[in-house]
Amino acid sequence: MFTLKNRTTFGFSAENPTGTRNGGTRGGDCSKLRARISIAPGETVSLCDIDGEGMITHMWFTGYIGHSFIIRIYWDNNEFPSVEAPISAFFGCAYDENFYDIDGKYPVLNSSLILVAPGRGYNSYFEMPFKKHCKITMENRGRENGDLYYMITGWLGELPENIGYFHALYNQEHPVKRGRSYTVIDGVSGKGRFLGLTFASGLNGHNTCWVEGEAKMFIDGDIYPSMNYTGTEDYFCGAYAFGNDIAMKKYQTFSAPYVGLYAILGDKESQYNSQKRFMLYRFHVKDEIYFDQSFKMTMDNLGWTGARYDDYTTVAYYLLESPQKLPFELPSDFELIMT
Repeated sequence: MFTLKNRTTFGFSAENPTGTRNGGTRGGDCSKLRARISIAPGETVSLCDIDGEGMITHMWFTGYIGHSFIIRIYWDNNEFPSVEAPISAFFGCAYDENFYDIDGKYPVLNSSLILVAPGRGYNSYFEMPFKKHCKITMENRGRENGDLYYMITGWLGELPENIGYFHALYNQEHPVKRGRSYTVIDGVSGKGRFLGLTFASGLNGHNTCWVEGEAKMFIDGDIYPSMNYTGTEDYFCGAYAFGNDIAMKKYQTFSAPYVGLYAILGDKESQYNSQKRFMLYRFHVKDEIYFDQSFKMTMDNLGWTGARYDDYTTVAYYLLESPQKLPFELPSDFELIMT
């Protein structure tokens, strides 16, 4: 923090949509001329469009920030996005229509890379470098106008040669198919690094031991996983169903710099009540995951009781040595609906 560098800061917002120096409000003190933008159904707006070499360092959003708003990020003038996800899922808040957790509070995701702060302010601190150009857009796939408040901050300046381009991949299965693992990420090729994921699980029935499933990572064409975790709660650094199977006999939330079960939605009184919703994240910041040729990650959903399997939703974050088209297609807006 004490070093001075040859960089030029920029900030895109509704008050300064061009992100240029002297581009902000022409109003005086204590005035708001354009605090937000309105996006019509079917409309895509450009939030950030900048040439040069540099880095996106922070993004903040609020307003309508539900699943009908799709965020996309394009690197170095490519026609395909390397980030494409419902804005709520990108920020680890896939159950965006549930504003209260089991304790009647705003769920707070308090990590080193993503912050969801009261009342529903989305923040990203992922470092996102680019060599030539960056464009960030938002599409409204809903049926009503949506207002968006935003601030996108970064800098232009020289980057090292060995940068990794940021990618974010959305996937869902509602419900997970019986008898096979859920795929978090697959079809990624080249040299890169897996940064982690946000994960939402919705129970379709009583508690079917949704935490009992292994997370597996297949590196560079593995037939068998190189990284083989045991238990969903164990992968997310907890134990014994986050407390539901031991001592207090109930789930407990936590939110740490790199991992957390930050939100539980639903009734908190009964140990095995139905229809609970869980929102989690894990970022491999200190325990880095690298690959040279390819990467795949799966998660099991064992569903021991034989009930209908659970709903899984994920966003996987990763770096690649060059921008790459995302391997999965985004579902329709109707298919994204999560209650």
